[in-house]
Amino acid sequence: MKLYLSVIGIAVAVISALNIAFSAASAVTAVGATVLCTALQFAIDGLIAIIINKLPDRLFGVDKALFSVSPWEEKLYKRLRVRAWKDKVWELGWLGGFSKKRLLKPNSKEYMEKFIIECNKGVLTHRLSYPAGFLPMLFYPEVLAFSIALPVGTVNLLLNILPTLVLRYNTPKLKSVLLRMRRKTQAG
Repeated sequence: MKLYLSVIGIAVAVISALNIAFSAASAVTAVGATVLCTALQFAIDGLIAIIINKLPDRLFGVDKALFSVSPWEEKLYKRLRVRAWKDKVWELGWLGGFSKKRLLKPNSKEYMEKFIIECNKGVLTHRLSYPAGFLPMLFYPEVLAFSIALPVGTVNLLLNILPTLVLRYNTPKLKSVLLRMRRKTQAG
């Protein structure tokens, strides 16, 4: 969490400073508009998360093709070394009632299914946040739309891509464990 807050804080400072340095806005306007835009990002991302969390679990089921991870994608995540840095990514699933930071019941088939469903909800939430992060550009004057809202939206995009990669990296492993559990249940 400290890493994310640091990135956000540094981004706010740099975006504000650049706007002041290049006279795109006064110091008060630059800082105020950047902080407001960042707060809007949190609000938009939060609203998306609330809406997705209210949708029925059946839409995010374990076997839904929309959320399947292809073999080339799995190779990409290995090349990106997601495993090495995934624990540094901010995980806020607990706000919606289900933390994905650790497996609490690795021997429960129902829990594993719920974990995968929550991962799928997270993926959709983050993916919807990619374009939604640029919505504040519509409400800022032209200069500030490009000098403040666009960079803030870009930081939001990058900070949403990282958890998407982690969720997509973890899902095939969780599905594999669940498949083994299902086979044991059927065989036993």
